[in-house]
Amino acid sequence: MTAKERILAAWHGRPVDYVPLTTWCFGLQPPPSLRWQRDGREISHWYSLRMEHLHTIPQGWTLQDDFNRVLAWRSLGVDDILDVSVPWSIDPEVSWSDSRQPAQGEQYPVLTREYVTPAGRLRHAVSLTGEEQADGWVVQPNDLPLIEDYNIPRAVKQAVSTPADIPAIRHLFAAPDAAARRWFTERMAQISAFAAPHGVPVQAWSAFGMDGLVWLTGTEGAIMLALEEPEAFARLLEIITETDYARTELAATTPGVDMIVERGWYSSTDFWSPTLFEEFLFAHIRTLADLAHRHGKPFGYVMTTGVEILGPRLADAGVDVLYFVDPIQDRIPLQRAVELLGDRMTLVGGTNALSLAAGDRERVRAEVQQAMATLAPTQRFILHPVDAVFPDTPWEGIEWLIEAWQHTR
Repeated sequence: MTAKERILAAWHGRPVDYVPLTTWCFGLQPPPSLRWQRDGREISHWYSLRMEHLHTIPQGWTLQDDFNRVLAWRSLGVDDILDVSVPWSIDPEVSWSDSRQPAQGEQYPVLTREYVTPAGRLRHAVSLTGEEQADGWVVQPNDLPLIEDYNIPRAVKQAVSTPADIPAIRHLFAAPDAAARRWFTERMAQISAFAAPHGVPVQAWSAFGMDGLVWLTGTEGAIMLALEEPEAFARLLEIITETDYARTELAATTPGVDMIVERGWYSSTDFWSPTLFEEFLFAHIRTLADLAHRHGKPFGYVMTTGVEILGPRLADAGVDVLYFVDPIQDRIPLQRAVELLGDRMTLVGGTNALSLAAGDRERVRAEVQQAMATLAPTQRFILHPVDAVFPDTPWEGIEWLIEAWQHTR
């Protein structure tokens, strides 16, 4: 089987020749023998275009780098997936101005972006902390994008800090316009030209859901908005859902996309009670899953904690592939995951990147062996170190993972 045939079979619960092993690269440092040159510079860390539009990568990362990463993993016998991030648009009537307030005393400089939209003004301000990052880690940008993980804990004023700010978001996070749709079509044509002959599956990241809401309001702001202003919270999520729907429809109708994926890192029980999840998010997920299914695409969802509690409801909503089942950080017993979800969705995970960094070969072997013995019989399992491999993931741990997987598959 090709990587695409194997992974699609796992996504759909069909027999495979062996359980796939995949990873997500978030700055992984490979050995020199697996590196390549771009513009005369060695590419020393691996990433994924899943991060496009969301993070600032210190060395940059191109589509050709994605292709090179796929080929490098393949040389080791590891399957890989190409990711494409579906863009959104900003209303052409929107304008903005940027300013920077100098540091005062022990305070950091503050970046401010003030938007003028058809629904009024919106001000967003974030401290530029400027800390030095170790090699390979993403960095805080020097401008102020609306959506960026760095903004959440550094906000001086979140983009949405009161219900009055919500109407402007409709103009800042809008459905892909003609230019964005053209960009996506061209990007998928380039990806397909590589993926088809090499037998590589492609997944499109088309929805933010609760992640988008937390990016806009901050973590505490999102929770308090849900509790104190539920109608305003619902209006904001509706705006996000409308754009997520348009992005998902674009991905699902574009040739070459094999699966649709929604981010859900900020949708777990670390943030939301089951009651709030049910009230606000369940229908959102079901709407997007139904859309993907109407176009013949499986629907994947990311949730790294709270799977034992919320996983069955994700299955009820139509999620076909769950990123992730993590016995380390989420502490879900793998047999319990099988009992709850094994015949309902494909489970990805089974081990954790922390284990690869622990310096314990036997620990890696034991975790892989248990995951394969418990989850592989479902025929809906992909082994994957949750949730990504990072700059501090030692290559030795990667070698132990591959060795254990090859021995047990």
